[in-house]
Amino acid sequence: MRTRTTVLAALAALALPAALSTAPAAMATTDTPRTATTQGKPGDIVTKSPTSFRTVPGAPVTTRSWHITYRSTTARGTANTVSGTVIVPDDGKTGPRPLVTWGMGAVGLADGCAASGRFPQGTSSEGQLIDLALRRGWAVAVSDYEGLGTPGDHTYTVGRSEGHALLDAARAAQRLPEAGLSPDGPVGIMGYSQGGQAAGWAAQLRASYAPELRVKGTVAGGVPADLPATLEYNDGGVGAGLALMALAGQDAAFPELALDSYLNEKGKDDVAFMRNNCVSISTIAGLFQNLSDVTVKDPLASPLWQVALRASYLGDHAPDHPVYLYQGTVDELIPYQVGADLRARWCEKGAPVEWKSYPTDHVTTAVTGVPAAMAWLGARLADEPAAGNCGT
Repeated sequence: MRTRTTVLAALAALALPAALSTAPAAMATTDTPRTATTQGKPGDIVTKSPTSFRTVPGAPVTTRSWHITYRSTTARGTANTVSGTVIVPDDGKTGPRPLVTWGMGAVGLADGCAASGRFPQGTSSEGQLIDLALRRGWAVAVSDYEGLGTPGDHTYTVGRSEGHALLDAARAAQRLPEAGLSPDGPVGIMGYSQGGQAAGWAAQLRASYAPELRVKGTVAGGVPADLPATLEYNDGGVGAGLALMALAGQDAAFPELALDSYLNEKGKDDVAFMRNNCVSISTIAGLFQNLSDVTVKDPLASPLWQVALRASYLGDHAPDHPVYLYQGTVDELIPYQVGADLRARWCEKGAPVEWKSYPTDHVTTAVTGVPAAMAWLGARLADEPAAGNCGT
């Protein structure tokens, strides 16, 4: 009962800014022509326009910001276009500065939920956390991920697509002349929840996908590193709506999964509702629902679905740079053991992993874990060595 009360209170706090499904989608106004988006290379900017960054409505932060669309790569390896925001502190400093590519936690499936559309309104759930990075003098690139603010459905929880989007957001930020960033500057990767999955995948993919990025460290918290285990954990729980969103996200990336053929009428209605709303309302709509309540057959029993979900499994390869992982021991959305197992897999493969656990739930850990995580990342960006704590 305490867990239910905590989560419902947290969702209620987020509901006002996140529930407005009619909020304007990320705008693609530009001084660059919107030509064939399959031209160019990953990280190339397709469109750009000035925007603003606010942590609360009506109070702009002293920054320079740009809405961008940029080239990236789908989970299948084909070219796509993703939207995002580049934010640079307007602090009077000139010359190179560190860049953090930031993975947003779940915002929802509707275009109006995209972070780039929320920043000017001051209604992004992570705006104040991003501001902590800006106050350190870091530039921040925030990806909306595939299918949020750009055509197509959002590929929620599809790890490889998310990892590509984060790495290409960093590339795009460095290629944006107005931002004044150096292509040789230090880069950090940071994210929690869905953003933790994205950060973990960006860390694993950097060496093969974006070797020119000088990534000094990755912070990933509350990571859904094992989707089947996470989906099972949320069946009938507070995250049941998120689990159904995850199935919709996988279906967006891999249409041959044919999610509709597994859903009953309620399930189809729920997915349609979620595709037009943001995370708080979608989560509340699915509270304590079992997968069997919305399906005519179990997609998780299908070999095709098992292969698709296994493709987002983290830990088969080790990042080639230091990693900081953190997890709540009473996380009601991501099983603690899923995070601990990711740590073990990366440690076994030789990655220098710093692990931190908190005796708190998902939302509380997201907030209270940021100061220590950001301090760790600051040390990496300053080229301080990191040994990790794999042996403890």
